[in-house]
Amino acid sequence: MAATAIGVTVAGAAVAANAWAGPDQPAAGITWGKCASPALAARKAECGFVAVPRDWARPDGATLKLAVSRIKHTAADYQGIMLVNPGGPGGAGLTLSALGDYVPGGAGKAYDWIGFDPRGVGSSKPVLSCDDKYIGYDRPAYVPSTAAIEKDWLARTAKYAADCDRAGGKLLDHMTTVDNVRDMDAIRRALGAEQINFYGFSYGTYLGQVYATLFPQRVRRMVLDGNVDPARVWYDANLDQDLAFEKSMKVYWAWVAAHDDVYHLGRTGAAVEKRYYGLLKQVASKPAAKVIGPAELTDVFLQAGYYVFGWATVAEAFSAYAVKKDAAPLKKLFDEGNPQTANADNGYAVYLAVQCTDAPWPSPWSTWRSDNWAVHAQAPFETWGNAWFNAPCRKWGARSAKPVAVTGIKAPPVLLISETLDAATPFTGSLEVRKRFPRAALIEGVGGTTHAGSLFGNKCVDGAVAAYLANGSLPKRVKANTSDLKCKPLAPPAAAAAEKSAAQPLSRADLQHRIGVR
Repeated sequence: MAATAIGVTVAGAAVAANAWAGPDQPAAGITWGKCASPALAARKAECGFVAVPRDWARPDGATLKLAVSRIKHTAADYQGIMLVNPGGPGGAGLTLSALGDYVPGGAGKAYDWIGFDPRGVGSSKPVLSCDDKYIGYDRPAYVPSTAAIEKDWLARTAKYAADCDRAGGKLLDHMTTVDNVRDMDAIRRALGAEQINFYGFSYGTYLGQVYATLFPQRVRRMVLDGNVDPARVWYDANLDQDLAFEKSMKVYWAWVAAHDDVYHLGRTGAAVEKRYYGLLKQVASKPAAKVIGPAELTDVFLQAGYYVFGWATVAEAFSAYAVKKDAAPLKKLFDEGNPQTANADNGYAVYLAVQCTDAPWPSPWSTWRSDNWAVHAQAPFETWGNAWFNAPCRKWGARSAKPVAVTGIKAPPVLLISETLDAATPFTGSLEVRKRFPRAALIEGVGGTTHAGSLFGNKCVDGAVAAYLANGSLPKRVKANTSDLKCKPLAPPAAAAAEKSAAQPLSRADLQHRIGVR
């Protein structure tokens, strides 16, 4: 993930110790300047840095600088600051101060929208990067069908953990969700606000949950879209994802089959799925475009398990290679998702730095092997890719903490959003959060597979978001363990890749830039 640079004047290098003495103490202010991002500059956004202690238990020690942006309210009825987080962990959120533009009916205009890059991410300082070529070409197949493949992945993941230990140093000991939540509260204090409003996507929902647990009196409104299950962080959550991705991909295979007149890949979902696994076997011995092997191919298709938006583009690349033997579209999709640039692994490195230390992970490889083969038997599409994605946690250099006991008992009314077959954050997570937040209401995109897709044009969902942000109103909470408002899901695309509009300087997809909880 490419970092976004910003050019600003930083407020004083030295920060008084009492700046973070407690949640009621003011934090050092922000010196605002111009944003380097053309999209933010066009919106007259301001950019700057907030200084925070690396270790919140040692406020007199080393400091970090969090990159922040602000787009001020334009409506007369000012409703406070709105912090936004895109997920990950490891997602860069600096440009998300522009999110208010996408709230229907001008309801976003009453807020100061605050984008920020969390500690270690993007334009914040320092940035964490361990090996910017790690997620690239020349990787073994994900499924460890031989002892040699398993040995290779174990060595690779252990080396990456060691590389991060060297690159991150003491920072790795202070990358938990709680550290990030305290950073959010420091941003609040630096802005001189009594409370925050918060819009969190994917992992950002967990940030919101933990913030509301630790600082309930500081919460005014929260929109949490694509909810992490607080009872499953993080090893179990990843196994849950594997089963959920299997379901979402079957929906995708069926959609491709329904457009066989366009893609010519099979007339049933089962036929299309079989074609995919045949291709996976084929590229194991003869990589597409000489570089797209089984791991790279899985990564390309994984996009379709997250969102409906890329369905047509992935299907066109699938068809181009399977039918016409043209591998260029597949390679293009992989390269777009995995740019080989400086700090390219920043999002991934921070993802691990947070998840590996938020909660304990099994140490014996025998546990991982047994669990993942058992899940693979039911869900072969993503299980082993996800296992190796998280495997550096086995050898991570920083200690893991105990997860926060999330509770919303003292939180104000919160709006929760999820589609039924969201694979990255399964719907059961939203039900668990709803249970823990007794004043929350849950909107369900019934039958949908898109992850964290609010403000993408679904009138039912986005209209409810606008109403909540305008006046705090929520759908009426029902008594059953279910959603409180049922909407149609985001619609699949037409069976052709849509052209990207040049008229909009910052597209919603670019703005979101969510890497998801894998």
